[in-house]
Amino acid sequence: MENKLIEIAQYDTFIFDSFTTFYNENYLDITFNYEIVNLQKFAHHLSIPYTNNYIDKEFVEKLVFNIGLIESINYWKLTIPKNFIINCGFINESQQQFFKKLFYNGLGEFFYRNNIKPDYDTFIEFKCMGKTLDKNINYEGKGSLISIGGGKDSCVTLSLLPTDNNGCFMINPKEVMLNCAYTRGYKDEDIYKVKRVLDQRLLDLNNEGYLNGHVPFSGIVAFISFLTCYLNKKESIILSNESSANEANVLGTNINHQYSKSYEFESDFQKYANEYLSKDIKYYSYLRPLCEYQIGMLFARLKEYHPIFKSCNVGSKSIPWKWCGECSKCLFVYSLLSPFLYEKDLVTIFEKDLFKDRDLLPIFIDLIGKGNNKPFDCVGTFAEINYAITKLIKRLDKNNLPYLLDYYYQNYYNEDILALDLEHQYNMDNSLSAEENKKLKEIINSDRENN
Repeated sequence: MENKLIEIAQYDTFIFDSFTTFYNENYLDITFNYEIVNLQKFAHHLSIPYTNNYIDKEFVEKLVFNIGLIESINYWKLTIPKNFIINCGFINESQQQFFKKLFYNGLGEFFYRNNIKPDYDTFIEFKCMGKTLDKNINYEGKGSLISIGGGKDSCVTLSLLPTDNNGCFMINPKEVMLNCAYTRGYKDEDIYKVKRVLDQRLLDLNNEGYLNGHVPFSGIVAFISFLTCYLNKKESIILSNESSANEANVLGTNINHQYSKSYEFESDFQKYANEYLSKDIKYYSYLRPLCEYQIGMLFARLKEYHPIFKSCNVGSKSIPWKWCGECSKCLFVYSLLSPFLYEKDLVTIFEKDLFKDRDLLPIFIDLIGKGNNKPFDCVGTFAEINYAITKLIKRLDKNNLPYLLDYYYQNYYNEDILALDLEHQYNMDNSLSAEENKKLKEIINSDRENN
């Protein structure tokens, strides 16, 4: 790693040079042009559907410019240049601080895994050469865009919200994501599909050994969905991020794989959007008051989604998308749903009993908090996993437990954790309206009484 850092030190200047927009009949095509000086130029593409007949193109330019700032992180991270030159726009000191924080925290896992320890004050410096894009509009949308990823969380949100006036938002949609929307009753005309294409030269440089790693994709989604909302005359973007996303992966630090799913980022983005984008479009997570365990409790009753949903990142690279049954995400989802669906239903979904797989013990140890760190994946808190496993073991025959559950029972089982009573939790650090909070509380209370 030391040699790689010495090599990339010569590439200390990044340029966000320009962007172009072209309105096709039904899609807005966008190209962002970036450059790492002395290394490579890049072209990044987006294609976003639009149905709004009254588009203010100057306002769109402002939103596109902001998307370009966050999309640049995919290319900037190749050599982490200190100098970030913006030729096609201007951001003031407050905006610079927003993006500096997002780059720093959103790349926390990337820095950690690449053994890089950036100084927050100096790791990036913005220099703006363009003019300010600050066109404001009076805007009134109707209905919401519900962001769909294909996992249990977005399925729960789909099930809880009405379909009238709402639509589904997807980036590079997979069949699983579309089927989740279809299952809820949405038609193709209600699904807003964004095409996003990374420059092949980025992928080539990754393969050549330049820096690579996790980026704050949910932060990218925030900006893209904001423009998609406007282009289709909706009033809000609804996510499915839960309170559990706030927990760090590396103990004693703020390094969080899910930083851009956290309430901290949600709040920061809302403030940024109100100040610099538009006050008329709302961005928030409907499931923020809930923990992963409660979402699992709700999802367990949504039988129609059980054969469809997927969230395994390894399996997402297969066609069709499948559960690999070997990664931390698979074991997390399996464990979380086990108090409600073990054994037959879960084995049907995952095609095997993961608790019998001895090779999963190291991952299992990390998930329950007895390893070095929480796995770098979108998984719940240590408390939730231990709570779910304890709930399951409590009702099973202790003399006939599968391997992972028997290991847990012999080493860590303690029913005192059930005093957490996760079914009754409700996090008021959220952006829901009073009416939405009341309704969600009623749903949780009703579902809890049925479990």
